[in-house]
Amino acid sequence: MRREILAILALAPLLSACVGEGGKVQSASATPPPHSSPPSRVLKYRQPVRQPAPPPPQVQHLTGLEGVIGATTSELTRQFGPARLDVWEGDARKMQFSGDACVLDIYLYPSAQGREPQATYIDARRASDGKDVDRPDCIRALKKP
Repeated sequence: MRREILAILALAPLLSACVGEGGKVQSASATPPPHSSPPSRVLKYRQPVRQPAPPPPQVQHLTGLEGVIGATTSELTRQFGPARLDVWEGDARKMQFSGDACVLDIYLYPSAQGREPQATYIDARRASDGKDVDRPDCIRALKKP
């Protein structure tokens, strides 16, 4: 207990130097620090980076896909009937037609002339296991008579 009292008494002069008039704690310099504004930030203007236009979609060219590649939505519906699935992703569209023989996915993209989206790519697979099948064979199997 005696050591604690001695320690407090030893710190008393140091603590009293921090207390000013009215019992308020002051800084060691007794004068308030000068008012300083935060450093100004210089923001540099960057020119916007212009992205080049995306390349036009590549059209699939395979024998047996004629009449489907380049077709519009209404033309595909006339050939295969109503789509089982019709999905929009941005300006691209996927139409899916299916039957006992296969599942046919047709991807349509807008043309450069701003016309209605046209079929540019076809994918065909078996419904049972998803394995690829011959695209022209699948087209022939799914076409309406």
